[in-house]
Amino acid sequence: MSGDIILIDKPSGITSYDVIRILKKKLDVKKIGHTGTLDPLASGLLIVLTDEKTKEAATFSGMDKQYRFGIRLGIQTDTGDTDGKQINSSPVPVLSVESITKAVEKFIGNINQVPPMYSAVRYKGKKLYQYARAGISVDVAPRNVVIKKLELIQFNGTIIELRTICSKGTYVRSLAESIAEELGTCGCVEFLVREKIGNYSLKDAMKLPEDFIFLKTIHKQK
Repeated sequence: MSGDIILIDKPSGITSYDVIRILKKKLDVKKIGHTGTLDPLASGLLIVLTDEKTKEAATFSGMDKQYRFGIRLGIQTDTGDTDGKQINSSPVPVLSVESITKAVEKFIGNINQVPPMYSAVRYKGKKLYQYARAGISVDVAPRNVVIKKLELIQFNGTIIELRTICSKGTYVRSLAESIAEELGTCGCVEFLVREKIGNYSLKDAMKLPEDFIFLKTIHKQK
């Protein structure tokens, strides 16, 4: 089967589609697409498929994902991350590593999660972010996802840094809000890095735009 599997280290501040648009200009391909959107604030592993490999997109999308992320406590935004507009604030209680670890462990396993309004989930034929941008709130049914691993990396008093391995369909922004609520406050995602998709790792990914010449050379050799 012809086509490439390209591992890209997406920087924060651009969309996943921006990466596709840039690559499409650099590579001589008929078809190109990614296997799972990263929000503009998020960075990390983006798997890009070209030509016949695009037919395998569903396989990659179904793989477990590993993320490292930070939760900023005391602030809630309309998007669930610090790119959004602040809509609420709450005092942050005195927390310890032990109390955070205990709260975090409650989310390991099968959980029900409501997708954030600023997401591409469809409701009555339209994407949720289209409703959100129009100022319309809709009731979306919760979805079952699996949190296979969720561990505390560090806590500095206002930001909790965690690492998770989760199933397809998991929204880290929703998970962050739920953890903050469990801790008696509100919160939003400060940063998010996708480290793995299945067995594919960020450490093997190419950065933009430094590796474009190398990438183009490898592609032409195939």
